[in-house]
This record gives sequence, C-alpha cells and structure tokens, in this order.
Amino acid sequence: MSVVIVLDGAVRGRLSVTVSPFAELAACLHVLTGHAHHAGRSAWAEQVTGSAPPGFRAGLRRFAPLWTALRWRAFYPGLDASAPPGHGASPGALPLDRFAELTAYTCVSGYHGFAFDRVLRDPAQAAALRQAASGLAGPHLRLAEDLLRDPRALRADIADFVDLCRRVFFDALWADTEPVLARAAHQVRRRLADEGPAAALAALSPSSARVDSGTAGGPERVVFDKVHHAVVSPARTPVVLIPTLFGAPHLLVKNEPGLPPVVHFPVVAPDVGVTLARSRMLALTDPRRVRLCRLIARQAMPTADLAARLSMTRPQVSRHLRVLRDLGLVRVERHGRYVHYGLDLAAVERIGRDVAVALQY
Repeated sequence: MSVVIVLDGAVRGRLSVTVSPFAELAACLHVLTGHAHHAGRSAWAEQVTGSAPPGFRAGLRRFAPLWTALRWRAFYPGLDASAPPGHGASPGALPLDRFAELTAYTCVSGYHGFAFDRVLRDPAQAAALRQAASGLAGPHLRLAEDLLRDPRALRADIADFVDLCRRVFFDALWADTEPVLARAAHQVRRRLADEGPAAALAALSPSSARVDSGTAGGPERVVFDKVHHAVVSPARTPVVLIPTLFGAPHLLVKNEPGLPPVVHFPVVAPDVGVTLARSRMLALTDPRRVRLCRLIARQAMPTADLAARLSMTRPQVSRHLRVLRDLGLVRVERHGRYVHYGLDLAAVERIGRDVAVALQY
C-alpha cells in the first residue's frame, strides 16, 4: 500500500514547512515507550526513564496509546482552521468534543470504519469504542474507559503530563533540538522553491518514495511506500511538513478526516527501504549464490577462479555477481589487469538492522 500526494499547478503555495515542539515531544515519548525499536536512542531513553519521578513513568504507561501505533493528532498543528499554517496550541486546550474524538481514534489505533464525533453523547459510538479498544493489547481499553467516564479529568491529566515532560526532560532537549529542526525546515523550504514540490517531497524519503507521472496528461504524484493507503491533494487542503530528529526512522503521514494532512519526516532518512532490504534477503536464498558468497567472504577472487571452483560458466558467475553488486553486497577490487570480487561483510551484517528500520519506516 502507499500514500499518494497528488501534485498540480496550485500545489506550490499549499505546502508549508514548520517546526513543532509538540510533534517532537510525541516522537520522544514514542521512543521512551518502545526504545527497544530505536537502538540508537536506548541509552538516552534508559537515562531519562531511570532518573524520572514515578509519576512520569506511570504517565508513560497510562497514555502510551497517544504516541505508539497511531500518533495522537492533537500533537500536530492544523486543528484550528483560523490559525496560520503550522501553528499549534497546547493539546490540553482542545474543545472537549474534539479532544474526545481524537483520543478515541488513538484508543482503537485507526480511523477506518469508526465515527467518534459524538462519542461522549452517542451510546452506539461509545460501545464501538469499548469493543475496538478491548481487542488491543496494553492500556487502550483503560484509556478509553477514562475518556468515557470523565473526559475533562482525562484532558487535564494529559495536560499535566505534558507539563511534567517539559520539566523532566523536554525543555532541555528542545533547546538543543530546535536549531537542528529549524535548519532542516529551511533546507526543505529552499528545495521547494528551487526544485519544486515533487523533488522536495521525494527527498524526504529517498529509499521509499518515487515520483510518478500518473496517467497521460495527469499531474505528477509522489508515492510513499507505507502500510496504509491514502491520497492527499494539496490543491484541496494545505499540507504541513514537519521535521523530526527523535522520530527517525519513521516517516508519518497524518491524514485525519477534515484536518490538514501532516507529513512528519526524519531529518536524516534511512538509506535502505523495504524493497531493497527484501531484495537483499531474497538474493541470499539462492544456494548457488550462497556458495559464491562463502567463497568471496574469505578473499576477493576473479570470475575465472570462481567459475572453476563452483563448476559454473563465467557468464553464470557474472550474472550472480551483477545481482549482488547491484544490491550493494559485493565490492570490486582491481589488481592490475584482473578484477576481483569480495563480499561486503559490513553490508551483509547490516541486513538485519536495515530490515528492522525499513519495516518501521
């Protein structure tokens, strides 16, 4: 599946780039809750949680649905239609019905098939919320029950937890992180102005985005390889681009009904996407290719020697080497008139990590 951003002549002024402290806070909380998935941030996460007061750790558990699978839309700008693009307010300042609707979606980790616009007043919507949340692991059902029992108290508790996050770690972290995000936002703005929307959007995810011309005579489209499907048209609604440092490797596309879409993109995008990671794994399932790799893992060898040792023709060996080289798994060394091929062990060792990163992206 994929997220498709359809571009047309009106798109240039419909894409804005902004820096959002609440969006970055959500990314940080995601890491703190599931830092096993973010190996590069594990030491930081353990330090923060280890030195934090018990109330902070309790809040991480209680409110986890707001930043795990489906990121709470209240962390992102665009909820106030009268505000400038990119402007955001405190999540605790949301009107009660809007707060309840957005929170209910996070409790069920999705939008498809649900309507929670009257969840506080409609018994059928409340029952649907309980039923869907009960099928999810973790605190989803407890959070849903808290919402239905006393939404004002829950809204205040979340606002208090956000304030606690600021005191525990986020104010100090933001002082260092905001300049990095500001530079990234400036670079994207420059690329939008100099190269146009298609190139700028594709550059947000070089390993998993492509520019598609669409049907004959149709507008360009930027296609992101994601696990959900959505079509976004900046000509119909403005799109907000927000850089993240702690959100890497995830690129999120928030496309909630009736709200401006948001693309939350990592400052440094992974260089390996799902397609390349999968191709590298498949390349090593061929038994002849595995035998070849075992030989060149020990020492670089020329095609003729490989053919003799593997009882294969030189063209056959060349074809296998070409596949491995195109996937970045083989290095080429020249020794005089001879070309030797060696296995790039570092690239092979990274396959497992690359797969994990690509599946999260």
